[in-house]
Amino acid sequence: MARLLILTGNDEGKQFDLGEGAVTVGRDASNRIRLHDTEVSRRHAEFRRVDGVFHIIDLASANGTFVNNQRITKAVLQIGDHIAIGQSVLVFGSEARHATSLANDLAEKISMIARGGESDLASAIIKTIGEGEGSRILTQPEKSSPWLQGQLANLTILYEASQAVSLILDVPQLLEKLLELIFRSIPADRGIALLTSAKSAPQPAAIHWRKGGDHPEKFLLSQSIVDHVLRERQGVLLSDASRDERFNRGESVVNFGIREVICVPMRGRHETLGVLYLDTQLNQRDVVDRTTVAGKFTGDHLALAIAIGHQAALAVEETRYHQALIEAEKLAAIGQTIAALSHHIKNILQGLRSGSEIMKMGLDQKNDRLIQQGWRVAEKNQGKIYDLVMDMLNYSKDRIPNVEPTDLNEMVDDVVELLAPRAAELGVKLEKSTAPNLPRVPVDAEGVHRALLNLVGNAIDAVEGRDDPKVDVSTRTADDGYVRIVVLDNGVGIAPERIPEMFKVFVSTKGSRGTGLGLPVSQKILREHGGDLLVQSQANIGSKFTMKIPLKSPLIPDLSSTSQNLPVLPPEGYD
Repeated sequence: MARLLILTGNDEGKQFDLGEGAVTVGRDASNRIRLHDTEVSRRHAEFRRVDGVFHIIDLASANGTFVNNQRITKAVLQIGDHIAIGQSVLVFGSEARHATSLANDLAEKISMIARGGESDLASAIIKTIGEGEGSRILTQPEKSSPWLQGQLANLTILYEASQAVSLILDVPQLLEKLLELIFRSIPADRGIALLTSAKSAPQPAAIHWRKGGDHPEKFLLSQSIVDHVLRERQGVLLSDASRDERFNRGESVVNFGIREVICVPMRGRHETLGVLYLDTQLNQRDVVDRTTVAGKFTGDHLALAIAIGHQAALAVEETRYHQALIEAEKLAAIGQTIAALSHHIKNILQGLRSGSEIMKMGLDQKNDRLIQQGWRVAEKNQGKIYDLVMDMLNYSKDRIPNVEPTDLNEMVDDVVELLAPRAAELGVKLEKSTAPNLPRVPVDAEGVHRALLNLVGNAIDAVEGRDDPKVDVSTRTADDGYVRIVVLDNGVGIAPERIPEMFKVFVSTKGSRGTGLGLPVSQKILREHGGDLLVQSQANIGSKFTMKIPLKSPLIPDLSSTSQNLPVLPPEGYD
């Protein structure tokens, strides 16, 4: 099954499977692939499968669709292609197959010919090449034969191989592509890539036939040749293998139609990872009169095979390293998450324990004052547990906002009223200034309310202890089609280099009082609406957080169409 992986953008890391029908991508919630990217059109592009081949079609988008840095209106997709839509970059590929199941499937198509004597094998080998030659040929092409120099100077096959190496991260897909490229320059009829393992014999990873279509017959290859190449660390070229007497002892190679063989090691930076095995086959006329059959393989073909084998090994090493790096990053992220959550939960539990002990003391002494004091402490920490759980759910869950027309002025009034007691307790002057005649805006009221509550709460914390601490919350509109809720404070401010870090998960400037999830969750909520959270700040002067919300919601087309004639106030120079 074809698959899209988002490499960069607000939805980085998400994967989408492409089925048989048309699949649209865009900012609107009606698309099967929805991108939270303000530079993406509501219906930006479409993926469509035609005769087994996937096409991408640009749907007259505002900013265009690019495939491998080329702007397109329609293009055929190949595995590894990079697709740029707005600020998001997607890579086209197929679902990775599990290595064990793939090896088992391919093993059904392969049968190793029984080992023969080493002396018989030596008599059949007409040329050998050391496994280190692959690296030398690539770095010193001028020391190769004229034919090979021409191939290397052309660089077509090696350039395409390097492209495959850089774009394809699935090892079987990578080796299949390299075998296909090998067949453009080497006249082989069949080819197979085998990968070695410390725990088992070489396992098949990719097979290629010059003649396409299904091949129900077994792929027969000599285990003696594979063992020799791995043991001696050299590539071999065998000509007229059908006359090798060792095959007459059991299974006849004439019956299998094998004539010539090239087998080279896939030598990486530090070890041999497997072999590439290529052969030619006899047709019926050749079997009758083998004396007239000229060999297809030459020493130059062997040299080119060893060079590509080396590049294939480097690619496999790089892919395995990349996969290991991803796994390591996942484990590190899990460890960081557990450590951060443990720290916050421990602080909350300590608060609950303190409140419980005060309540217990009050019950023992029948002191209502202590009971109420303990209950306030416990209730406060229950609120922290609720906030932490809700932030975790909001951040981790990919959700479609429940959009409905909402009065943002009423929302600001409610948030200020909720936080007024806390502001009064800390001596903070909490003010609001709402725009008159503000239109009702299609938003998820619960989500945006939570984001605003986070921002105003952070602003109150930021001005604590300052001279004449102030926090102002205002609503504004501009002629760019967005409503803005602005939270302004005269707190300690934020250094410019620290602003990007504030949106990282579990990064908090409030010590044990913060979870490090408030700002990332708020930003995620706004981007789900097609908006964003903007920050302007100066150290020791204050900060301004701007919630940017579109008047025309990308989530409900019929609502957005009714908002075209709504009143818009002139800008006030706050951006």
